[in-house]
Amino acid sequence: MTFLSPLIMIGLITLIVYLTQLNNNKERTISILDETGTISEVFKTEKVSEDVYTKYNFLPNISLEEAKKQVQEAEEYGLLHIRQMASMEEIAKQIKFYSEDSPSSNFISRLERILNEKLTEEALINNNVDVKLVESSQMDISIGQETFSGERSSKLINYSKLGFGLAAGYLLFMFIIIYGNMIMRSVIEEKTNRIIEVIISSVKPVQLLMGKIIGTSLAGVTQFLMWIVLGGIMIAIISLVFGVDFSGMQAEQQQALMAQGENVDMQMQITEIIQSLPLANLIAAFFIFFIGGYLLYSSLYAAIGAAVDNETDTQQFMMPIIMPLMLSVYVGGFTVLEDPHGTVATVFSFIPFTSPVVMLMRIPFGVPLWQQLLSVAILYISFTGTVWFASKIYRVGILMYGKKPSYKEIFKWLKY
Repeated sequence: MTFLSPLIMIGLITLIVYLTQLNNNKERTISILDETGTISEVFKTEKVSEDVYTKYNFLPNISLEEAKKQVQEAEEYGLLHIRQMASMEEIAKQIKFYSEDSPSSNFISRLERILNEKLTEEALINNNVDVKLVESSQMDISIGQETFSGERSSKLINYSKLGFGLAAGYLLFMFIIIYGNMIMRSVIEEKTNRIIEVIISSVKPVQLLMGKIIGTSLAGVTQFLMWIVLGGIMIAIISLVFGVDFSGMQAEQQQALMAQGENVDMQMQITEIIQSLPLANLIAAFFIFFIGGYLLYSSLYAAIGAAVDNETDTQQFMMPIIMPLMLSVYVGGFTVLEDPHGTVATVFSFIPFTSPVVMLMRIPFGVPLWQQLLSVAILYISFTGTVWFASKIYRVGILMYGKKPSYKEIFKWLKY
């Protein structure tokens, strides 16, 4: 699976990109029945992406029922009906779009944006307002952000930082669960097969526990690095050989931004985002917190594996372990963007059971080195405590068979 997992993931991504491009290779024809005779003039053939066009067919003065029948017979995408009313406000409330199936929300939003601009302009003219004067008077406010040290920022950069933080935190969350379960299943297997009885005749239980934890953590880091390398190679090969454009997945969103006049120099924005991210710090912190977080949680997973005889019995003990991880993801997601240096985010980035995820979410926003080092120190010191706790359970639990332990019994094992 070390070699197959990246191939499967890249294959799925390739399939999604291909199907997206295949689905977008079409031409939409929209018929417009405009009873006002003036509003529909704003619609023109629109290029949504490289292979997607929206064409507009203006119907003559016919009834709505005839228009519906004509559109259905021609198998067009839909019919836009603009009814004649006494005022622009009433017209805006009576516009309807008829189609065989429900259209995409992006498409309806695009129609609404075009109609909104046109109806607003007509309403201003009807109220004897100079439209050109209004347009020239409109201000496009974009507040520049900069720290006292001169570092530039923006809303887009902040959202990008949160995205990187969430991705790193979620990856850590996922790998801790995957490799923690691997440790737990390994202990259960050795216990049920009675292999453990032979092993502990030569090795102390605490040494066996540490060997499992350290060995699996190194295997996890190695596997993760191989996934990155193999994934990058596979993406490059597929792009060159099969001509699949992975950047094409965002074509429609980029076109929507261009239609709103918001797509300023995208290359410059991407450069600013990359420059604003402490990539070296983020990569180093990911591996340090991955190892620390894994060591912390894997000792607890091993203790659970030693306490039970089969994987079904582990469910009652899993919730106390999963809850801190879930809490860290939600706390990080909801508090870091709002205030990455606030009390809640800072405190949770020091608590060892939540710090691996929350601190990774904070690092893109710039966390002082002393806070990162303090968080790492607390995490690894806490690991020694959880290993002591887990080894007490492990030492007794690996030789216990045939009975489902309770929390009360596990607490007694700690005293032995």
